[in-house]
Parts: sequence; C-alpha cells; structure tokens
Amino acid sequence: MTEQIYNSDAYIKELESKIIEVNEDNIVLDRTIFFPGGGGQPNDLGSIFVDKKEVKIEKVSWKDGKISHFLNVNNLKVGDSIETKIDWQRRFKLMRTHTALHILCGVIWRDYGAAVTGGNMEPLKGRMDFEFPSLSAELTEEIEKKINYEVQEDRKITVDFLPREEAFQIPDLIRTKINLLPESLRIIRTINIHGLDLQADGGTHVSSTSKVGYIKITGHESKGKINKRLRIAVLDN
Repeated sequence: MTEQIYNSDAYIKELESKIIEVNEDNIVLDRTIFFPGGGGQPNDLGSIFVDKKEVKIEKVSWKDGKISHFLNVNNLKVGDSIETKIDWQRRFKLMRTHTALHILCGVIWRDYGAAVTGGNMEPLKGRMDFEFPSLSAELTEEIEKKINYEVQEDRKITVDFLPREEAFQIPDLIRTKINLLPESLRIIRTINIHGLDLQADGGTHVSSTSKVGYIKITGHESKGKINKRLRIAVLDN
C-alpha cells in the first residue's frame, strides 16, 4: 500500500520515494505526493528524476487498487529510490479551486439548506450542482458576496482522520445527496474549514480561506426541476 503523503500535507512539493512495483507503462511507489484524482478533482502531474534526468509523469490514477504513476521510461526496477516533484503551479490552483467549492458548499448548506448533487473542477474553474428549486441572478449575487466574506475571514483549514463510527456521529458530515463512501472505508478523512464547513473529503486544499483568492460566480443554470448548477472562477486578489 502506497503511503498517501498528499492526504496529510498538501504543501509538500518534492519527495524521495522507493519503487515497489514496475509495470509496462507505470510504477507504484512506497509513498507519493501525487493525488490520483477523485471526487471531481483531477489527478496531479509532475516529474521523477532518474540519474538526474527529468521524466514527466503523464498521469496518476488508481489501477487495481494501487496508485499508479504513468510514464515513458523502461530502465526502472523495484527497489530504486527516485526523486519526485509535483507540478506545483497546477496543484496549487487545484487546491484553491477545491477549497473555493467547499466554501460555496458550506455557505449554501448553512444559509439555504441545499444538498450537493454533483461537481467538477479544473485549475481555477469549477462547477457545483445543488438541490435548489430556483436560482436567480439576485440570489447568485447574494451567494457571491457571502462566499467572499468567508474568504476574507481567513478561516483556518485542517485535516483529520477519524474512525468511521466516530466520523458519522458528526452532523451533516456528508453533504452530497448520496453517500459515496464505501462501507469498507474504516478511517474517514475530513476537511474542516473552521467555523464554516466540515465534510468527509479526499482532495487537496489550501491551509486557510484567504489563500483561495476572489471567487467569482460566472454562471448559473437549471439542470432539472430541483437541480441547479453554479459555475465559479477563482481569481487572484
């Protein structure tokens, strides 16, 4: 099992790892800083260094229950130690975007009681669907003001790992319409935006809301009778 370093510290940019499996088009490491994608957040990209030569990681994803790092190199073997380096500019943009979506979700749950029905993101852009019966331009303007107030509050963001039984005693831990956490998952990772939002989550986030930047609602649309979509862009302050 690969130790998922990104789960506890999303700010680590470089790491020495050991190869524990070599396949035709990918390798598995004993520990990794690369998020393999999931929950609407894309996988990380970056590089490994072999004999001081940079090799690009083309994709990182779960495959056969393992985190696989896909690259084009054939001179690696089990037991090799390699340096890994994240594409930090891209990762940090995704961290800002993911936290922005949690701020949006937290405000809408707190003030309007609407559950999340879906979401997706790319660097500095994202969308989230909610159980809203209606969504007007006036309401989206009101929401934009509220979410940027939470950015300015500079709320601390922390990660915790809780036993499943303890985690599910937290009210409203699951904000999605359907609980997507498998029964086999015994330890639940949570993201806490202190004073605003506490959710089960597997992605990477910034350390405080002020690091997100300005959140602009760029559009809203109806995706069904009680399913409304909000699109956001994350801007520099």
